[in-house]
Formats: sequence, structure tokens, C-alpha cells
Amino acid sequence: MNQLVKELESYLSDITDEAQKVESINKIREVIHQHSPFKDEPIDFVKWVPTDNVHANDYNPNSVAPPEMALLEHSIEHDGYTQPVVTWPDSDGSYEVVDGFHRTTVAKTSEMVKGRLHGYMPLVAIKNVNTGRNDRIASTIRHNRARGKHKVSSMSDIVVELKKRNWSDSRISKELGMDEDEVLRLCQVSGLADMFSNEEFSEAWDVGVFDNETLDVITEDDIKQ
Repeated sequence: MNQLVKELESYLSDITDEAQKVESINKIREVIHQHSPFKDEPIDFVKWVPTDNVHANDYNPNSVAPPEMALLEHSIEHDGYTQPVVTWPDSDGSYEVVDGFHRTTVAKTSEMVKGRLHGYMPLVAIKNVNTGRNDRIASTIRHNRARGKHKVSSMSDIVVELKKRNWSDSRISKELGMDEDEVLRLCQVSGLADMFSNEEFSEAWDVGVFDNETLDVITEDDIKQ
């Protein structure tokens, strides 16, 4: 074991090209992961990937207010990345974010973080069985809801999309951690929005004028009764 460690140290120390060294470290970690008793856990293999190779998904209903976003950047600057970004590998060699959009944003926009990480960011990949769009959406929602963060309007759109992709209410309920009443309410939210999407509304209610012949007048005597 000690000899193997020494050979590994010698091998890595001889690599002067940064990109080649990162690639070698990723490969070594991948081999270790393949033989690990924890190989079924995504966290067992954290991979360093250039930030330019990572892109956001188009369905994340999570949002962070500017103060919290600034705090996240401050935390990463001072504490480092304590959580990798959860992704899935796209067919073109890039990675789509499943969870960690804001951590990705910091890696891409913070000059200090970009410099410290040499333009890379830490990733883990979701399990191969979850790489279909429906499963990726469900995975993102589960991550968000576990933290208690999601936007109702976006959630309703996602539920409707999953129903259009032939997911039953019971499956949506199970995969997204909802009860079926909540699924129904989110469908209704989206349905109402679609129903009135082409309607024009005035700035205020129209006021109708009534006279005593068309309106029953309530008097004090009525109220006393």
C-alpha cells in the first residue's frame, strides 16, 4: 500500500500541465469509485469539471433572494465548496444541473472563486436510472422540497408537464413528495392561468348605477331585525 501511494504521488507530481493533472485525478477517483463499496452513492465520486461545461436546466422552480445569494457567495469564498453540484452528463459532453444552480452561478461569476478553483467546479452525477427528463425534473424537485424551497407557479407548470408526459397523479405525488390533493391544486393553478391567458382586464371594476326600483335598500330597521 505504501509503495502504491508513493508511486501515485510521484506520478502526480511529475504532471506540470494543470488540465492534464485534473484529468488524471478524476480518472484515479473514478477507478477507486468503481471498486468502492459505496459505488452506488453519487457522492462517492466527486469530479472536477470546467465551469464552461456546466449549464442550467430549464425547469428549476427554486429561487434565492439577492441577500441570500450574496451570503452563498460569501460562504463559498470563506468556507469553500462543502457540497458538490448535482448534475447529469449530456450527450454532447456537457453537464446539466439537477441541483445546485446557485452554487454553479457563484463558480461562474465570482472572480475570486473562479481564480481559486482554476475555472473548475465540483460535480456528482445522478444515478443512470434517473437521466430521463421526467426523472431529472423529479430529482430537482425532491432536492428543493427537502430544503423547503420552491415556487408554486413554477411547480404547477412542472406538474402539468409531467401529466402531459403520462405520469399519473399517484406517481407525481410519490416522486415529488406531495399528497394527491396538492397535485390537483397545482394542476388547477396552471389550468386557471391558461384559461385567462388571452383575456384583457381593466384597471378597476366597472361601477354600475342602480336606483331604488332595481335595488333592495337595507335600512337600519332591517339590520335591527
